[in-house]
Amino acid sequence: MLISKNWITRLLDNAGNDGFNPTDEELDAGFVRVGFETEGYEAVPETTGPLVIGKVLEIEELTGFKKPIRYCQVDVGDANGTGEPQGIICGARNFAEGDTVVVSLPGAVLPGGFEIAARETYDHISNGMMASAAELGLTAKSEGIITLDDATVERFNLIPGQDAREVVGLADTVFEVNITPDRGYALSARGLTREIASAFDLRFGDVSQDPAVAGVDVSKVPSISEKLIEIDLEPATKAKRFGLRLVEGIDPHAQAPFWMQRELMLAGIRSVNAATDVTNYVMLLTGQPMHAFDADKVAGGLRVHNAAGGEEFETLDHTKRTLLPTDVVISDDNGIQSLAAVMGGTSSEISDETVNVYFEAASWDELTVAKTARHHKLSSEASRRFERGVDPAIIEISLDIACALLVECAGGTISERGTIVGEVPTREPITMGLGRPSELIGVEYAPETVVRRLEEVGCVVEVHGDEATVTPPTWRGDLTVPVELIEEVVRLEGLDDVPSILPTPVGGRGLSPLQRRRRAVTHALAYSGYAEIIPTPFMKNDAFDVWGLDADDPRRNVVKVQNPLDADYGVLGSTLLPSMLEAIGRNVARGRNDVAVFSVAQTSVKRADVSPMPSVAARPDEDVLRELVDSLPDQRLHAATVAVGKQEIAGPLGAARDYTWADAIQAARVAAAAAGVVLEVEAAEHLPWHPGRCAALTVASVDGQDRRIVGYAGELHPQILEALELPARTCAMELDLTALPLDEVLPAPVLSAFPAVNQDIALVVDEELPAESVRRTVEEAAGELVESVRLFDVYRSEQLGEGKKSLAFGLVFRAGDRTLTEDEASEARLRAAKAAEEQHGAAMRG
Repeated sequence: MLISKNWITRLLDNAGNDGFNPTDEELDAGFVRVGFETEGYEAVPETTGPLVIGKVLEIEELTGFKKPIRYCQVDVGDANGTGEPQGIICGARNFAEGDTVVVSLPGAVLPGGFEIAARETYDHISNGMMASAAELGLTAKSEGIITLDDATVERFNLIPGQDAREVVGLADTVFEVNITPDRGYALSARGLTREIASAFDLRFGDVSQDPAVAGVDVSKVPSISEKLIEIDLEPATKAKRFGLRLVEGIDPHAQAPFWMQRELMLAGIRSVNAATDVTNYVMLLTGQPMHAFDADKVAGGLRVHNAAGGEEFETLDHTKRTLLPTDVVISDDNGIQSLAAVMGGTSSEISDETVNVYFEAASWDELTVAKTARHHKLSSEASRRFERGVDPAIIEISLDIACALLVECAGGTISERGTIVGEVPTREPITMGLGRPSELIGVEYAPETVVRRLEEVGCVVEVHGDEATVTPPTWRGDLTVPVELIEEVVRLEGLDDVPSILPTPVGGRGLSPLQRRRRAVTHALAYSGYAEIIPTPFMKNDAFDVWGLDADDPRRNVVKVQNPLDADYGVLGSTLLPSMLEAIGRNVARGRNDVAVFSVAQTSVKRADVSPMPSVAARPDEDVLRELVDSLPDQRLHAATVAVGKQEIAGPLGAARDYTWADAIQAARVAAAAAGVVLEVEAAEHLPWHPGRCAALTVASVDGQDRRIVGYAGELHPQILEALELPARTCAMELDLTALPLDEVLPAPVLSAFPAVNQDIALVVDEELPAESVRRTVEEAAGELVESVRLFDVYRSEQLGEGKKSLAFGLVFRAGDRTLTEDEASEARLRAAKAAEEQHGAAMRG
């Protein structure tokens, strides 16, 4: 929130703190001392030289130019050294003869180094300039020059030639204070002044009890003696209170006084008209957002209700919005007049013909306002405050202040008729031990200090021995439990007084086995040439429709997000591939045609359609806890790779080589090896992979009796690649790391000092027979002496016959206790060939 230093000091002066005038650095430190961060502060830019009060005596309209120009005679007293009227050229249209203005005479230097001098322009000599608020550095942009109303002239006893700096308020500093969401009361001069009073141990007179603190006389505001109109506040809106008052017969062309416009400008709000400026000023002063209706455009009573849904409503920014059933609106007999707590409508807005004004102030449900503002992308100063909570007890005084200010600047009469609906919610008292802050924080806080600080916050404290019953104020909805009261005591006493004691670290056991596995797999894939990416946990709602998965495919059992960041990405991924394929697509679209990426991340599979919602008042029983745990998604750690384009680029060392299905399988083996597991592969059909180029990745069960599938690898299906606009032959693998067996104590490798015997075997088999099945049979039949079996060649020719292929395996034999003979190795080789013949019909080539 932006707030001027002069406004804070003025409120404190009115509360009886005469002479409080801290430096900018001291005030900034005061904010920090009570727990508010500031984005800094900036003094109003300096204007040097003669800046004086002037009175417009005569205006001559100049013609023959591209834009309207005026030549004015302005009385600046003796400030020009002659006492004669000063001739000044001006293009503004918001002043008339007899108006009091601010004049910068020749010799003045305005912010930005703009020097004022007498110069000839539009065929006249202009001896100075009538200044606008923007030219004096009070705001970034302004329409027209500064005109001072009669009340301001009388208040400062202004005469032509008098120095204008005091009345304009150039000696000021604007602070930008960060307000945390739980402290909405501080989005006001009232709230921030209360905090500064605590920071400097000053008296504070709350505007809610003493409006004179704000410098506003409400003594002439009549009490409500008669109902104004009927107001139907429907319970479904969750609104707490609603108030309405009427001011009749105002000057429709009146403007807010300059002192009010100045505070609005320094707070970043532009001046609009008297009624709207009053509502904005009261909002900044008290924290109570308000709305002004043209009373003559409101038909009948008002109804506060939820929209039916689907209605079209035009807000004050002239944007037509389609309403939701969760939006709260204010309607009269003609229809919807306002999107409650967010923005009013065009049908009853204040105009240049408005003479009768309804002031509305209400207290709305915080969550409802937040949802409406976010859905319509319409965050306003009002909604920002209502989202954080507004004091429901300040509605009456805010209406009184608004009525008094409007009559002061626009005339009119305050009606004795008014309507207030709803009661101020009572706050439940909180019981707290007076010694509890000392026990919890480790700093000694005297009981009197605890009581004093809580009363500064606005609490009513009743002491009963060592305990206190504390009733929080209506504007502090965040105070509900003892620890929150303790936080207030510590905050106001000073966080710097709390000692910083570093805890002694307790020795641990290092990374867990699962953490070591994840790190090992990540390193292994990175060392293999894949680049790590962190895909979004969300995936497109129709990803599996594009893949063509069956309706009962387990991967369709996704977890839906209730409030997704993007409506098209409303589910959590049950596989890593959809997000990774999107990443590949973005790279290819940007000209990166050779890409290989990997990711190690969690997936989520739904286990229950609903979760129980137990009460937070007590610990749930074991059955409810079990139901809660069982309803959580099944989250498993997966490793996946996707590669497209060339694995090796053509160059002096060799020809280019594309990524193939074999690279995807090898990536899976690398990941599994890093996890301490050996994978076996077998042909499979599993979308989104190509049915003829897909391998199922399997591992042995704990007892070694059977194998289970833990992933798939290979080339992706051409139709899916076409639908996703990805290059042909894109390869991928995905491995369920959670499904891999985990053994913390890995066996040490057995090394033999005896030499190995190498023999080869070539087997002719049917073309459709997977090579891995043959390799596995050979390895099992060769017995304990075989150390490894590796396929090194696949041969096809007419001599072998149609539909046949020759698989050549290299066998390594070694004994752990002796030098192995060729005969022993040959015997094992022949035994393996016979097993292949019996199981697969293989014939050994010579």
